[in-house]
Amino acid sequence: MGREESTTGILGGKPSIPLDLIRLSSHLFPSSSLSLHTPTPHSITMANGDIVQQLTKLAETYPKELGGALVLLSALLFFLLNRATPRKVLDPVEWRSFTLTEKIALSHNTALYRFALPHPNDSLGLPVGQHISVMAEINGKEVMRSYTPSTLDDDKGHFDLIVKTYEKGNISRYLSLVTIGQQVKIKGPKGKFVYTRNLAPHLLMIAGGTGITPMYQIIKSSLKDAADQTKISLIYANVEENDILLRKELDDLAAGSNGRFVVYHVLNNPPAGWTQGTGFITKEIIEQHQPDGGVGSPEHGVGPKVLLCGPPPMMSAMKGHLKELGYPAPRSVSKLEDQVFLF
Repeated sequence: MGREESTTGILGGKPSIPLDLIRLSSHLFPSSSLSLHTPTPHSITMANGDIVQQLTKLAETYPKELGGALVLLSALLFFLLNRATPRKVLDPVEWRSFTLTEKIALSHNTALYRFALPHPNDSLGLPVGQHISVMAEINGKEVMRSYTPSTLDDDKGHFDLIVKTYEKGNISRYLSLVTIGQQVKIKGPKGKFVYTRNLAPHLLMIAGGTGITPMYQIIKSSLKDAADQTKISLIYANVEENDILLRKELDDLAAGSNGRFVVYHVLNNPPAGWTQGTGFITKEIIEQHQPDGGVGSPEHGVGPKVLLCGPPPMMSAMKGHLKELGYPAPRSVSKLEDQVFLF
């Protein structure tokens, strides 16, 4: 009376593990009691609620029968709960290694590199709009380059980098030679720009090539937030139609935005029948896509924002166009409050 029977042990036929413990284990490991399985969402919910309390009660009720079994189960429970708890894995000081799990060619010289995080529930821990550093030892020297992942922290268990390989680009060439299963050293977050809901009434984005990645991250974050009312216009320049990165993703975001996001492509070498911009981004193209009412203010920190990211020659040209339209020149190191921010 008052104590539930134990199951028969495998040593000497003596009672060893109480039925209460068997039942508790079935919540943690539905597939097979007392064997190691990845916990289900149901089991984790239970664990977060009262499993520890139940283990404590069992220890008081069955001190002799449990012995080392309770210690083992407690250690196992701690391991599984720690594994299931979402973590942010970036460190701004320490270089951490991440394993390349997938490489997808996006064009003749650009690829998506997918890196695994330590656990499936982990996130990178990168504020929207910031970037990371990639480091490699090349010819005996440590070389670093900054990249903005195309993924958000909602994308658990991995992060993606979209990188264009340049013939004289040390890190881009290094990444192109990394094979599946090899590790790359990462550190971060870095950067002065952090996007938050309703940061500005309107964002005018001007991007070229892989300069699309910080824009794409911000666009995704803004559009998934129903309370964010920021309007976004993207002017995206490339050489040829096949060079347009994330085109389907951008088109899908625009189609589902109820007019809050508009994308306009400009190609140096457009195909026959191309209906959008041709040549280079001009002052007139910027003027057509800038917010209603134009500049808003020639001073930093007031009105809509312009975000720039792309090859240096293109960015120099864009600064000139924006100056002619009355926008303030971007600082040498842009700040979040700036009306014109250069990534």
